[in-house]
Amino acid sequence: MTESNHRTADHPIDTMFLKRWSPRAFTQEEISEEDLLLLLEAARWAPSASNNQPWRFVYARRGTEHFARLLDILNESNQRWAKHAAALVIVISKTHTQAASGEMRAAYTHAFDTGAAWFSLALQTTVSGWHAHAMAGIDRDKAMITLGVPEHHRVEAAVAIGRLADPSTLPDDLREREKPSQRKPLAELAFEGRFKAE
Repeated sequence: MTESNHRTADHPIDTMFLKRWSPRAFTQEEISEEDLLLLLEAARWAPSASNNQPWRFVYARRGTEHFARLLDILNESNQRWAKHAAALVIVISKTHTQAASGEMRAAYTHAFDTGAAWFSLALQTTVSGWHAHAMAGIDRDKAMITLGVPEHHRVEAAVAIGRLADPSTLPDDLREREKPSQRKPLAELAFEGRFKAE
């Protein structure tokens, strides 16, 4: 077993997996473009099917003209806390690839591969002394239009990156949830030889 960050793993994994979590309480500290690109560089090296690298990131740093536009893509519940982040990132995947014939073909693993890139970003963020919180609560249609996302791409999620702040800075309902979450037992998630229904 491995213990870290008030979490216990069933098997002896590296503590970096337990140290990574998704807080909502962020200071309003800014992040340099160099530091943010370092985090995105880790995502660039994620594995992908046929090395297609279907992930795309649109980012905005606090203190720039782009930050309010990306913040407006988040739903109101997420805007309440993400407005304090150092950076916002919209994660996009390329849903099709172009064959040599010019035909556009569905890239069946685009979301799977983009998830690997997000997790690479998340781990690098933790290693670098920042925190990242991915969000599904966004207006995807607005993101497509606002960010000029072309056909054959899908907006997957948003990510807030920042320095950890005291939970007391959050609204009451969020403050209660501001701790690393636990996970289901591995036996509920991994099955030898055959899928087991819940």
